[in-house]
Amino acid sequence: MLRYTVHVRGEWLAVPCPHGTNTVGWLGKEAVRRYMKNKPDNGGFTSVEEVKFFVRRCKGLGLLDLDDTVEDALEDNEFVEVVIEGDIMSPDFIPSQPEGQCYVYMYHKLKDGSSLTTQDLVNLGKGLYKIKLTPEAEAKVKQSREVIERIVKEQTVVYGITTGFGKFARTVIPNSKLMELQMNLVRSHSAGVGKPLTPERSRMLLALRINVLAKGYSGISLETLQQVIEAFNASCLPYIPEKGTVGASGDLAPLSHLALGLTGEGKMWSPKSGWADAKYVLEAHGLKPIILKPKEGLALINGTQMITSLGCEAVERASAIARQADIVAALTLEVLKGTTKAFDTDIHAVRPHRGQAEVAFRFRSLLDSDHHPSEIAESHRFCDRVQDAYTMRCCPQVHGVVNDTIAFVKDIMTTEINSATDNPMVFAERAETISGGNFHGEYPAKALDYLAIGVHELAAISERRIERLCNPSLSELPAFLVTEGGLNSGFMIAHCTAAALVSENKALCHPSSVDSLSTSAATEDHVSMGGWSARKALRVIEHVEQVLAIELLAACQGIEFLRPLRTTTPLEKVYDLVRSVVRPWMKDRFMAPDIEAAQRLLVEQKVWEVAEPYIEKYRREHIPESRPGSPTAFSLGSLERKTYDDHNHRHHNEL
Repeated sequence: MLRYTVHVRGEWLAVPCPHGTNTVGWLGKEAVRRYMKNKPDNGGFTSVEEVKFFVRRCKGLGLLDLDDTVEDALEDNEFVEVVIEGDIMSPDFIPSQPEGQCYVYMYHKLKDGSSLTTQDLVNLGKGLYKIKLTPEAEAKVKQSREVIERIVKEQTVVYGITTGFGKFARTVIPNSKLMELQMNLVRSHSAGVGKPLTPERSRMLLALRINVLAKGYSGISLETLQQVIEAFNASCLPYIPEKGTVGASGDLAPLSHLALGLTGEGKMWSPKSGWADAKYVLEAHGLKPIILKPKEGLALINGTQMITSLGCEAVERASAIARQADIVAALTLEVLKGTTKAFDTDIHAVRPHRGQAEVAFRFRSLLDSDHHPSEIAESHRFCDRVQDAYTMRCCPQVHGVVNDTIAFVKDIMTTEINSATDNPMVFAERAETISGGNFHGEYPAKALDYLAIGVHELAAISERRIERLCNPSLSELPAFLVTEGGLNSGFMIAHCTAAALVSENKALCHPSSVDSLSTSAATEDHVSMGGWSARKALRVIEHVEQVLAIELLAACQGIEFLRPLRTTTPLEKVYDLVRSVVRPWMKDRFMAPDIEAAQRLLVEQKVWEVAEPYIEKYRREHIPESRPGSPTAFSLGSLERKTYDDHNHRHHNEL
């Protein structure tokens, strides 16, 4: 039986093919059928037969003839992509096993702990790069390993190398059992529960552990580290349950599951094999299980990489949704016929928080009537309203602190991913090991709790704007943004969904890191609970994405009732983008797929990609300080202030 790995709308599917005479078209239909089966709404389709698609190779990107047989067109275990007609077929599609390389490479730059970025790690998780050590990194790894070998040879008593662990730290282990000690450690600590991490998150976790080991403070051998890197480059990813870490002494349970798979025990996944016994997955890729030497089990499992890798994803997604929240809110303000006076440069100059100033600037760049004439704005130029509700007027202040929160957390996460978090630490230049507490996850735990609290506010204020859009007494639009109200319910329950998500976030925002339970017979008597901090931060951010997706749909629907009037050019571009995946709401229909489609636009940052060129063009033209060589892009330039005051016609009449 032949087997193919097929990529459909961001998901990898293993598709067995019973006969080589089956066609490429059959393979595409079977992949779509399996994709639909995994989706609660069938992926937005009613049947496989209605789906029109192309099929192409992942490597080389060549289109395949649907009538060709698979045995003629493809090799066994080949990677292919099914592109649904109407979806964007990416010209630079990169499969799970790409040809590009990323080196933990810049190791000579890692000496100051500032080389790997949160975006780098997310890209490693997506499989966009392979890993290769620099000669400098290899040398440091060898030097630290020499310290361990000397300790073993001289039978020196050192924690975790020649002793037991935790409560058993005073139990000395004979040299003949040191390798058994490390394997026992990994097996016993593989006690996690819950769903496994996704391949992307497992890849991030593995990449980050490699980055830490490559710093040369862990005592792992170069041979073993190279085996770990080979597994990463082949996308051989161990089964790692998401629950079980208390965040000190590091993320022991998830990292133990990671190490267990690399030793050939437990389960493992790869695009080629799917889930299978780890030893068979490694064998299928020509790899051998790792045989742990003294200290190597501890080197693989001691650190904050579970918290931090998930935290990096959270920070990057938070950054993406925060800047797009400004665009969505600007569109809502336009639909609700609000004023831009609250975004005046002088207001924000006298309270110069960086995030607040930047959000106000983005609103001006999207709504400035002189720069982007708006027929909607002109239609209410002389209205009798003096000021808007807080949910519109205070966006710079509310959205702004979210931006500053994300920047603060990103700084902590960037330091953490470039830190050595083992215990004991191996200092080759001193030829000694030192026990410390760098494994404690309090830094990322506290930061991610703070991130959840901050980002949640984007959903809280968005839900209130959705209410204003749906409420005819506040919007001057049809109730729930639909014609023939009563017969049609429109956005009534979409708003309820937003309210439910916001309420759920309130519970999720309770800080995990305020809790601590003593473990390991009071040896580890204070822990961070950072694993839950990271997982719930991701859930909060997902809810924020969904709430803003609903607001985006509602604002675009509001535009329909203001036609033929047009909004500003950048916001019209956003409207066009949404309408490329979601048609106007003329009468009630199945709404969940529309929300999912809008959320996908936000997750993939399509809304930002459409609006960013207009924002940056406005920045270049209106803020001299943003030009090359300037001190900051957040300064409020006098040129922009003059231009804004002279030409902005969107102020409500306050006479």
